[in-house]
Amino acid sequence: MVSQMELSDAEVDRIFRALADQTRRDIMRRVLTEEAAVSELAAVYDMSFAAVQKHVAVLEEAGLVTKHPRGRQRIVRGEPDRIRRAQLLLGQYEDIWRARIGRLDALLGEPKGI
Repeated sequence: MVSQMELSDAEVDRIFRALADQTRRDIMRRVLTEEAAVSELAAVYDMSFAAVQKHVAVLEEAGLVTKHPRGRQRIVRGEPDRIRRAQLLLGQYEDIWRARIGRLDALLGEPKGI
């Protein structure tokens, strides 16, 4: 059974695929700090409005941002809980790695039989 905090393999794939792009990571930094209209984000980048919209759509599909209407604008807001869940997953991988390093240290630190 998958708990509320665990991510499915498909969700993990979408999150890390979304974060693999520099522009999307920059959009995330901006909207985690302060929500922004898609048009405001588009003004920052040297690309078309449609291209920025596509980047936001990838982030939205991954659950990293949400869009809300405000008049004629679409406001983008970062989802820190989703980032937190991905961070927990990375923490689990770090724990596995640290345990392996700990076992290696213990093995290398054992005195050899004389």
